[in-house]
Amino acid sequence: MNPKEGEILYIDKPLRWTSFDVVNKVRWLLCKRLGVKKLKVGHAGTLDPLATGVMIVCTGRATKRIDELQAGVKEYVATLRLGATTPSFDLEHEIDAYYPTEHITREQVERTLQQFIGRIEQVPPSYSAVKVDGKRAYDLARKDKDVELKPKILVIDEIELLEFRPLSSSPRVEDSMSFDSPQPGKRLSPSRGELGEDPIPRTGMRNKAFLTAPVGTAASDDYPSISIRVVCSKGTYIRALARDIGVALGSGAHLTALRRTRVGDVSVDDCLRMDTFPQWLEQQEIEINQD
Repeated sequence: MNPKEGEILYIDKPLRWTSFDVVNKVRWLLCKRLGVKKLKVGHAGTLDPLATGVMIVCTGRATKRIDELQAGVKEYVATLRLGATTPSFDLEHEIDAYYPTEHITREQVERTLQQFIGRIEQVPPSYSAVKVDGKRAYDLARKDKDVELKPKILVIDEIELLEFRPLSSSPRVEDSMSFDSPQPGKRLSPSRGELGEDPIPRTGMRNKAFLTAPVGTAASDDYPSISIRVVCSKGTYIRALARDIGVALGSGAHLTALRRTRVGDVSVDDCLRMDTFPQWLEQQEIEINQD
């Protein structure tokens, strides 16, 4: 392989790592292997810290193909907890409201999912990398500033219900709880074990804060949940899709797990794991440009 000339690497992003963590770790390992101080490295499509799965990492001149590569169709497997919402629509924040779920059936879920197939409008999450007046939306949201994002047109090719897990008895909620008047929810903070330990050495990474930061809400059997497979276009926020599915079901919803299983023709089965990437790299024959 010739990282300076340009390589395309398929990485299975670990839980809690930012996309920049992956890029910085790969760059650090490649520079160490090459004996150089600098190397151009980028990625084709961001994954949230609490998501895992396919990340395409480009080096050298292959970074010119990033726009082409990230335009590929994406496939995700997501788990949604019904009956509760969080500000970020995932586990990064605590539950901020509870909603009724007694009326939700498997048949209703399947009908509702079909409403999202095709060209749809989606408002990105406030906690996202979308720029507002030159600033990232998540930076504004974390400072409790109002963030108004315009809806974007995207395409959902497929949504498949993989599993519906109802409750034998749903949690009690007040009839007055609605999306117009959300009620604060109690904190449910997971231990690190619930989200998995991080066994990967962090040397060569810049953004380490999220790896040890507490996460607001743990998965719980106190709520019904669904698992879905989504095939969609570039720019789709599965967290926002979870929000919209919750609204369409007359309840609330947020993500408790997300895995990107495919980008274009690249499957998660084609990807290298970060905990074994250093050993894999040592086994490669490296070409070094003398320029």
